[in-house]
Amino acid sequence: MTETTDLLALDRQVCFALSVASRSVIALYRPLLQPMGLTHPQYLAMLALWEREPLSVKELGELLQLDPGTMSPLLKRLEALGYVRRERSSKDERALAVTLTPEGRALRAQAEKIPPAIVARLGMSLDELQRLHESLTRVIAAARGAL
Repeated sequence: MTETTDLLALDRQVCFALSVASRSVIALYRPLLQPMGLTHPQYLAMLALWEREPLSVKELGELLQLDPGTMSPLLKRLEALGYVRRERSSKDERALAVTLTPEGRALRAQAEKIPPAIVARLGMSLDELQRLHESLTRVIAAARGAL
């Protein structure tokens, strides 16, 4: 079997390309997030909260597509950093609401520098990145539909 027809060739695997791309892009975020004291998953949580706080822990987990076992330590670390508060929801006492602290809200101004820095580091056009985002969104939907 030739290399071009080998269905098991590593460089032909979508999963391999997605895995390497994910690790590589997240590595670009690390030095930008470090001064803020954030990991990439914490940054994603902050993005969701900057967009639509307050959120219940369950809502935030659904938005980030993370399980409760991952959400709890992530939120504890954000709380320890002074960026969020978890309190019983006024709408439903059984639910925990996650809200930003003034420090967490102020961090948004610093975070606004991250997307343009990532675009510059990738050296790709915004159109190209938008098309990639649309393709990845279709891959996610297709993979979830196949489960």
